[in-house]
Amino acid sequence: MATSNIGQPSIELAGADQPAPEPTDEAETEGGSMTLIEHLEELRRRLFVCLIAIAVASTVAFIFWNPILGFLLTPLPSIANSLHPHGGQQLIVHGIGEAFTVALELAVVVGIAGASPVVLYQLWGFIAPGLTHRERRYAAPFTFLGVALFFVGAGVGFLVLRFPVQWLLLFGQGRFDPLIDAGSYFGFVAFFLLAFGVVFELPLVLTFLSLIGVVSSRLLRQKRKFAWFGLWIAATFITPGADPYSPIIIGVAMTALYELSIVLMRAIGK
Repeated sequence: MATSNIGQPSIELAGADQPAPEPTDEAETEGGSMTLIEHLEELRRRLFVCLIAIAVASTVAFIFWNPILGFLLTPLPSIANSLHPHGGQQLIVHGIGEAFTVALELAVVVGIAGASPVVLYQLWGFIAPGLTHRERRYAAPFTFLGVALFFVGAGVGFLVLRFPVQWLLLFGQGRFDPLIDAGSYFGFVAFFLLAFGVVFELPLVLTFLSLIGVVSSRLLRQKRKFAWFGLWIAATFITPGADPYSPIIIGVAMTALYELSIVLMRAIGK
């Protein structure tokens, strides 16, 4: 006997004819969720890649340690050159293996700077899954700008390095005979260049914080005098020497970079 469908409720798929909602930024971040163990595994893998990149760059730098050392000695003034009986720029070592140690430390510092693009890329790759689509699209520009700003800052630091070195060497001239230790000199140079490289990342950091909604150009303008005061106080602590030039140079640089950050925020906001 044939049965009739009359009186039976029809079953329809709810929303079958409706377009699927577009994914939001929150939905995109949920798609990249990971467990704590997966986060640790990801972190370990990216740290291993960073260490490999630093090791390779340091090995290359150690092969060319002699020309690198000669290049870093150029800020030494003529008074230091005249101390050596054979002429030229010479440094003093206190042990049999200290020359090798200084060359090795120099290679590691140069290797870290040379591997900085890989390190920044791995850092971005680790934090990117927790960001929204709007934040992730700035990955390539921020990586490029981060590397460029670091090397520009280190270059500016190297250009002005002569002034604090000369002031420190000439201080007490006639009362002291400066015998320049290799380890202390390269430690001073490395810290000085690193300070400038990090300081020049200020616009990148503030602009990124603006993109994720932590700060704004309006807030930076309102708190300008307090920020300037804090930057100049910080400049007196991050400089390696006791000379009057380093804090002034870094303070001026940070103030200019702070104002540049405000301009970048307003440009990106538009």
